Amino acid sequence: MRSADRGLRTVARREFLSFLAASPYLAALALEAQQADVIGSPTDALNTLDFEEAARRKVMPGHWAYMASGVDGDVTLRANREGYSHIQLRPRRLRDATKVDMRVELFGTTYASPIFLCPTGGEKSIHADGELAVARAAKARNTLQILSTATSTSVEDVNAARGQPVWYQLYAPPSWDANVALLNRVKAAGCTVVALTVDNTTGRNSETYLRTRPKDLKQCDACHEGGPGGGPRPMTAPLAAIPGGRGTNPAMDWAFVDQLRGFWKGKLIIKGIDTREDARLAVDHGFDGILVSNHGGRSTETGRATIDALPEVVAEVAGKIPVFVDGGVRRGTDVFKALALGATAVGIGRPFLWGLGAFGQAGVDRVLEILQGELKLVMGNCGTRTVGDITRAYVQYVSK
Repeated sequence: MRSADRGLRTVARREFLSFLAASPYLAALALEAQQADVIGSPTDALNTLDFEEAARRKVMPGHWAYMASGVDGDVTLRANREGYSHIQLRPRRLRDATKVDMRVELFGTTYASPIFLCPTGGEKSIHADGELAVARAAKARNTLQILSTATSTSVEDVNAARGQPVWYQLYAPPSWDANVALLNRVKAAGCTVVALTVDNTTGRNSETYLRTRPKDLKQCDACHEGGPGGGPRPMTAPLAAIPGGRGTNPAMDWAFVDQLRGFWKGKLIIKGIDTREDARLAVDHGFDGILVSNHGGRSTETGRATIDALPEVVAEVAGKIPVFVDGGVRRGTDVFKALALGATAVGIGRPFLWGLGAFGQAGVDRVLEILQGELKLVMGNCGTRTVGDITRAYVQYVSK
């Protein structure tokens, strides 16, 4: 009899749960609760993650799918974020925290903090004001901005909005003449720092994007040349007016680097180095800096976080040139950990795009305000008054 009672109770419980799942009233309550969690203004955000859902609801689905996804199974995308959870802080106490100074000098220019905005292509696909909104927020927070070759706004207009020249990310086109024309234009615009991207020369397997983008791609014809993945239209980036300027060079090698280094007289950094071997070659071939990056988990499915690659690159460089890092940064504590492992400055990508997509310039500004505020707090609480005080002694690894 007891067994029969238990069976009846099980059936009744299943029927009740089925009723709950099918109830439109309860579904409405769940949706209302979910919507209540979405921030309505930048000031409502308590951390950068608060912007993600707000942006997702405003950005076109195809554009969101492209920005949010990685490659293959998104393993590297997740690794970038999870890498920071395996690093713990070792705070030092009873140190004066009243005068924390986050300022850094990068190639002769002083910025408010070591947090910078990574190059991301076609920012008008995220918000109508695109790169100009980002530049204005960067100006307000005195933040370094790196502009993508695939910008949807001209480098001249971005520099004007920023109030000083941005750094320029170079996707080297196959034609050397196109490289020369492109670099001459950004030089004339006032840019003195170029970041050569080397981690995505042969394309990528954007599996998650292909699965999650809208099935009907007719909407893409309105803003893309050549369908999804093509350049924004109208294309006001420098590449638009340069014959042979589209695409990247799959044959790019260290001989090309030497040619580029001989032509470009400004500062030249390399973006996409993840090993000590290539770090050594970067120094040998005259680069002025290295950006440890895996394209936000959007190039090769290495499964390796950039924060895990950072220490070996820093060790190999041995202080000869600055080392920067991006990928997976969401908190001021993440920035602190990267600085402790030897980074000179730390880049963010998706967080400022979330802010941009949700609220335009005001969203980007708030993302920077949050991260700068968090970094200042952790610096004070760990007993580091300046960025230069942050060393390896302030962190430790835990087993994964």
